[in-house]
Amino acid sequence: MLSYQHSYHAGNLADVHKHALLAVMLDYLTRKDKPLSYLETHAGRGLYNINDEAALKTGEAAAGIARVLDENWFAADHPYLRAVSAISAKYGATAYPGSPLVAAELLRPGDTMHLAELHPQEHAALRGLVALKYAQIYHQDGFQMAQSICPPTPRRGMLLIDPSFEVKSDYLTIPEFVRQIHRKWNVGVIALWYPILADNRHVPMLVALKHAGFKDVLRHEVKFTALRAGHGMIGSGMFIVNPPYGLVDAAAAVGAVFDR
Repeated sequence: MLSYQHSYHAGNLADVHKHALLAVMLDYLTRKDKPLSYLETHAGRGLYNINDEAALKTGEAAAGIARVLDENWFAADHPYLRAVSAISAKYGATAYPGSPLVAAELLRPGDTMHLAELHPQEHAALRGLVALKYAQIYHQDGFQMAQSICPPTPRRGMLLIDPSFEVKSDYLTIPEFVRQIHRKWNVGVIALWYPILADNRHVPMLVALKHAGFKDVLRHEVKFTALRAGHGMIGSGMFIVNPPYGLVDAAAAVGAVFDR
């Protein structure tokens, strides 16, 4: 299914949670003077305009990143805000980075990016971003891309799994996918984002992940009020295998801004 387009949801509170944790992890990983690999299964178009018709229709960016900036949720030197500010400076005040551009702002020359996007229009937009000229971009199913590349070269690094969950079977297949990737790439940071839904359809997936045998994991969730009647997402979660050092405290700090 290829009907999902993130333009309607870019910059919402789930993006804020996901991208803040992503930025913290990459900030830590890039402190060591060794190259790393960054992989992403569902990259999207990479750059969004939170003032375009799609974003204004849902109002999710206004309740998300616009509120975050207005209320100063993060310090100016937080890696997430550094990335957001850099993209705004390059592309305009209403520009918002998807995770590929968040990563691109924090990675260094010599690091490697592998980005998969199956939707034709989103893939074309992603390929057109000058900021990603050194990335390897695949018009391919992201799960297949990760399976074919892992373990990547260099072996240090992380994988972001960020599906829309429009394909409902993802809830059933992702735990085994994560287990397989970890078996191939036991030193890699594997970060799975998932929506927290009012009908709890995500819960069996989390139970399966809990019993998958991973030794070092962090599960972090934030809750927020549904933006409109019938909107099922009431929170955002990240399940991270091999979390970088210090992420527990950094994630707690991110969670605290959602509790205000």
